[in-house]
Amino acid sequence: MRPMASTAREAGLIACSVCHLLCPGRPANRGAGAHRCPRCGARLYSRKPDSIARTWALVIAACIFYIPANLLPMTTVTSLGAVQSDTIMSGVIYFVQSGSWPIALVIFVASIFVPLLKLAILGYLLISVQRTSRKRQKDRTRLYLLTEAVGRWSMLDIFVVTILVALVNLGALATIQAGPAALHFAAVVVITMLAAMSFDPRLIWDAKETTDE
Repeated sequence: MRPMASTAREAGLIACSVCHLLCPGRPANRGAGAHRCPRCGARLYSRKPDSIARTWALVIAACIFYIPANLLPMTTVTSLGAVQSDTIMSGVIYFVQSGSWPIALVIFVASIFVPLLKLAILGYLLISVQRTSRKRQKDRTRLYLLTEAVGRWSMLDIFVVTILVALVNLGALATIQAGPAALHFAAVVVITMLAAMSFDPRLIWDAKETTDE
């Protein structure tokens, strides 16, 4: 008696990446005659093409942008002729010294801790997949879901800077402008979101299928 397949891949089924229809058939090749979804016409892939290489490229790019995002000024305030530039960390220190602990905590978590945590998690997932590790596969899947869930909150600092630029404009008395770090930080957030999207979490479980065979 033929053993029952434990995964859709073993059963010869492929989930469409666009409409999520479960389709029978072989995955698409890059050449002619590629299989397509009967409902939406998208190409069928059992795994995202070049997932590891693309994710590594995006993670490395995000790490490069992360450095100037924290070293360059995030805001530049001009008040009565005096110009003051603040980085993300100097802004956190200012709010701590002024007693605004909740604001300092939100900025630190959203602007420093969360992007760094996402990069660390993605790097860990990539290394574990390349080493075909079978350890804590459920926990690693939860880590991936965590990176997707918290990614949208990383833009909170850019949102605050945008609001300040729009509201704090007192003519000749004081003006506030977004610094060069804002662009780099936005690039970090967008690139890490793309990296999380390009990573295929099903690769985490491929090690188990290979070992079982």
